[in-house]
Amino acid sequence: MITHDDPGEFLELLYAVVRGLHRDAAHAGSPLGTTPGQVRLLRTLSRCDGPRRLGELAAALDVAPRSVTSKVDQAEEDGWVRRVDDPHDRRATLVELTPAGRAVLDEIAARRQSGAAERLARLDADERAALLDMLRRMGAPGPE
Repeated sequence: MITHDDPGEFLELLYAVVRGLHRDAAHAGSPLGTTPGQVRLLRTLSRCDGPRRLGELAAALDVAPRSVTSKVDQAEEDGWVRRVDDPHDRRATLVELTPAGRAVLDEIAARRQSGAAERLARLDADERAALLDMLRRMGAPGPE
């Protein structure tokens, strides 16, 4: 039975776990000195089906175009992205992720997986199975 405080406690506990995972990842260190903004840029590019214009990246990241320009400049200097000519507009430039950028994202994912595994290890096998089952049910789409 749901009590009045259950949704509030659920949210507090969920946020506490997420904050803990973020803290764990931060303590593990950023690979190659990445910042959260650079990671967002790399992740956004990794989800695209091809190179993107700076304006499209700015819109996807919900930041000013000049902010994206500086992030792309730094990421290009680090070898994580490259600028390529837009085949449809000679005046425009596109940005794409490089293999080195994908490697950075892979390292970040591995560190996050490790942190999550350490937290899950606090539970025994039955508790882990029950938790994952409950989260799957809670994450599933509800009736429409």
